Amino acid sequence: MKQIKGPAIFLAQFVGDEAPFNNLPNICRWAASLGYKGVQIPSGDKRLFDLEQAAQSQEYCDSINAIVNDAGLCITELSTHLQGQLVAVHPAYDEMFDNFAPDEVKGQPQARQKWATEQLLMAAKASQRLGLKSHATFSGALLWHTMYPWPQRPQGLVEQGFEELAKRWLPILDAFDKAGVDVCYELHPGEDLHDGATFERFLAATNNHPRAQILYDPSHFVLQQLDYLQFIDIYHQRIKAFHVKDAEFNASGRAGVYGGYLDWQARPGRFRSLGDGQINFGAIFSKLTQYGFDGWAVLEWECCIKHPESGAREGAEFIAKHLITPTDKAFDDFAGASTDSERNKRILGIN
Repeated sequence: MKQIKGPAIFLAQFVGDEAPFNNLPNICRWAASLGYKGVQIPSGDKRLFDLEQAAQSQEYCDSINAIVNDAGLCITELSTHLQGQLVAVHPAYDEMFDNFAPDEVKGQPQARQKWATEQLLMAAKASQRLGLKSHATFSGALLWHTMYPWPQRPQGLVEQGFEELAKRWLPILDAFDKAGVDVCYELHPGEDLHDGATFERFLAATNNHPRAQILYDPSHFVLQQLDYLQFIDIYHQRIKAFHVKDAEFNASGRAGVYGGYLDWQARPGRFRSLGDGQINFGAIFSKLTQYGFDGWAVLEWECCIKHPESGAREGAEFIAKHLITPTDKAFDDFAGASTDSERNKRILGIN
């Protein structure tokens, strides 16, 4: 068995204009002071990282690694969650998702998609230059508005939607394959890839592309009422990244998994700081260790109640306590006996 690395922290929710969250050296020193060993870096925020420069310059990437290493940390993955979302956007969401795009492509869906694809291609090169093996992203969505089948979906719509999604992602997946980096899709409501069934459809549409992998985040499965432990049993071979995020679902007579348009505090399903929700992380870390996952355990902090800095501080200790050092012995070795073929025959009653 291999060992999970950690604790690490996704920086996206903490970046700001005030120190220590305003640049990469400061935020890395802050993370290290809390006990983190790794950082997952959002690639679209130039206060921390210049993706275009990273794709073009090994010297720049070496300087980024040096900054992170000087703080006693490693880079776990780059993230293109926002750019990945823009690879596939249904027109109903154009205006809202324009917020993720630079001004020069806002209001221009085709130009925005082209920009997003170029961002992912640069992320492949940057990840390779940084010596990374996994990349975190979203798939985007062409079908999400049809998620609940009313009116009934036309025959062939889902298949055609995944064919188009695969068409957009295959050049990106090929670029990551050339770079030796896995593309880890965070399965998330609002994305066409939001559970195991949709991930399987995507795999089929991409001819089981070897770089199409999973970022496992159990919090999104709690909100969908999906068995997050059985998911590991089914898909462990494709899990190449891990967000440690807690959640809870409190059944209600007023609203369900769709949330009733309530704000986050009033929803039956809501994200919580680590240890404040319902997720059995002891079982998750055990299963991932059992199946040989040796990637990073990365805190993604989202909570509608607790302050983010409190969540970050508590999260480092929480993850550290759940890391498992794999055994190199069997617990009953003390009662064992040396191999003896003749003795085994006698025990089995074989002449």
